Amino acid sequence: MIICIDVGNSNIKYAVYDGGERKISFRVSTDLKRTSDEYGAQLAEMLNFNSIAAEDITGGIFSSVVPSLDYTIEHMLRVYLHIIPKQIAPGLKTGLRMRADNAHEVGADRIVNNVAAIREYGCGKPMIVVDFGTATTFNILSADGEFIGGVIAPGIKGSLESLVSGTAKLPRVEIEAPKSVIATNTVTNMQAGIVFGFAGLVEFIVRKIKKELRASDVMTIATGGFSETIAKETGCIDVIDKMLTLDGLKYLYDLNSSEESL
Repeated sequence: MIICIDVGNSNIKYAVYDGGERKISFRVSTDLKRTSDEYGAQLAEMLNFNSIAAEDITGGIFSSVVPSLDYTIEHMLRVYLHIIPKQIAPGLKTGLRMRADNAHEVGADRIVNNVAAIREYGCGKPMIVVDFGTATTFNILSADGEFIGGVIAPGIKGSLESLVSGTAKLPRVEIEAPKSVIATNTVTNMQAGIVFGFAGLVEFIVRKIKKELRASDVMTIATGGFSETIAKETGCIDVIDKMLTLDGLKYLYDLNSSEESL
């Protein structure tokens, strides 16, 4: 079995694969103060709950956009699973061709998402991969599977937190679409602004990207925690794939393992 871990600014996502089958997946809150032992205890508890023995996990890979946690996660995997994990970093084979000014600036999660999108949905047409995470990122792939650029916008949860913390009377609300954009109370007013506002942001940016690409036949893939919520309010999302990053990590683990065996 192989463990794949996506370390994000808000959450850490885990998945365990047995061959091509995803056995379990779960997420925990990202906490910079948590030690490798604390993360290890969490992981051991989840594996035990799902009847997976630690010794059955023979390899692992992780991507991280939180550099201060890289050692913590690596050490945790060495101690609790007795594996030396691969990491999405320079030197790891991805097969992704990049046209960015500085490829080292592109986040590990974006690289994994792009690779996974090409593998899962590559069909000879341009693609836009939208990730609704701590930031809302748009990755643009050419019809030939080359990363040609992107957009980074504020994240949904962070925008809501900013709204609440910057005002004296606005409450924290669930991020879900109200029945009408013409809202009649404070909670639905805020929900309308967040959900429909981000839906409008996505539609406008996707439309601008298509215009610059001079292509109308573009596949748009959404991933991340709020992908379903926002995609339902737009007409520009073709596929929702919440497991895109973790599935991409498994593919990259297999790719680099086969390279090492040559």
